[in-house]
Amino acid sequence: MDAPVDLVQSAILTALVVAAPVLLVAVVVGLLTAVAQAATQVQDQAVSAVPKLVACGLAVLVLAGWMVSKLVSFAQQLFAGVP
Repeated sequence: MDAPVDLVQSAILTALVVAAPVLLVAVVVGLLTAVAQAATQVQDQAVSAVPKLVACGLAVLVLAGWMVSKLVSFAQQLFAGVP
């Protein structure tokens, strides 16, 4: 009876671990652009959106191998548990 709960818990934890670096990059870049906007008083939406998109895209490109290896490891563990 604990197997489905463990499976869901493992899936959520894997999703959080895979998504966390990109989300952290988005938060840091968002804070830096917010400080820059406050200092320059430029309140354009593109000024905050474009750097976050570029930074998140670069983070995904840099971390793609690690992310895929984590997901493949989870899938292998998942299929190994199937009788």
